[in-house]
Amino acid sequence: MEEAPPPDWLPESLNQGHVYRERIRADDLRQLDTLSSPDSVAGVPTANPAGVLSYLASRFTHSGAALWRQRLAAGELWWNGHQLRADGPLAAGDRLDWHRPPWKEQAVPGSWNVLFDDGDLCVIDKPSGLPVLPAGGFSEHTLLRLLERRHGGDPAGVPRPVHRLGRSTSGLLVCARRPASRAWLSALLRDSSSSQRSGTGQHGQRSCRKIYRALTTPLPPDLAGLAPGESLTITTPIGRRPHPLLGTIWCAAETAEDPAALAAESRLTLLQRRSGACLVAVAITTGRPHQIRIHTAALGAPLLGDPLYQAGGTAHPAVLPGAGGYHLHAHRLSLPLPGGGCLELEAPLPAVLAYATEPMTAGDSLRKAESQSFASVPG
Repeated sequence: MEEAPPPDWLPESLNQGHVYRERIRADDLRQLDTLSSPDSVAGVPTANPAGVLSYLASRFTHSGAALWRQRLAAGELWWNGHQLRADGPLAAGDRLDWHRPPWKEQAVPGSWNVLFDDGDLCVIDKPSGLPVLPAGGFSEHTLLRLLERRHGGDPAGVPRPVHRLGRSTSGLLVCARRPASRAWLSALLRDSSSSQRSGTGQHGQRSCRKIYRALTTPLPPDLAGLAPGESLTITTPIGRRPHPLLGTIWCAAETAEDPAALAAESRLTLLQRRSGACLVAVAITTGRPHQIRIHTAALGAPLLGDPLYQAGGTAHPAVLPGAGGYHLHAHRLSLPLPGGGCLELEAPLPAVLAYATEPMTAGDSLRKAESQSFASVPG
């Protein structure tokens, strides 16, 4: 018998379905023509490589051609506002809609603490297990939908997330009510990622500084000499590799010379060695997808319990990015404000990521090392 979720969680429930919309681009059709042969698309014989089914099977490989054909037969696919009854050709500018039937969404945390709110900018302490935006198996059980329901009648507007955290990642998440504020913060975060060591964004303002707390598997033998309080920098580029469930997935780039790879930089500080694990702080200079998960794995010490990323920074072929089991917490944030000044915030640590079995003096010295690592991030 399954355990009931905690009282502040949303229980598993059936949603009302969702409509996924796709606008067809000429580049997508050209790419499909390049990848397709006259005889086969995604393993399904076809004489029309630019048809609806071949397009969906090639672009969204997590479902497969047979499943897309079933959805077509069930009347779930629409083309330019009309329900499709048979496969047909596509042209640039066409719109495809998938009317996904209702499905059960998993139980998720339904509450969080607000750490800062000035009526526009709102920073929350996101609980682990709560997705930020609709995707995959979640539509209504997401932070965005909960914010919309709870603040829909507020005169000040709905605080909406400016960036993402993984479903299993907890901690500081920045939201804003005004569209102009969201645009400014998004640009600030982009500048923070692109400026790297320059210390300023493209407009000369200070960039964000972010530090995470995490548990990794034991560090590899070549890092046996790294002592608590010492740091190292990881600069493994991050790019896309083939994945049987998703088509492609973010991983450590196969080579540093890969022109499509994204430059990435993380500064890892060892805080504590534990039995079967290491407690670390990770300050990120860039903000690439799954950066900390990929970088710790590339180092040879994946996040403890991470089912997706393996030593070396590759992805497990049978696992999706939303799978949890790891401990990663957005701990500290330094955010420049439009009118000047800087907002400094810290999200309380989950017990598993706090210092354990350490004398207070040792804990103080490690906190100092963590602060020094945070201060070393350009801002």
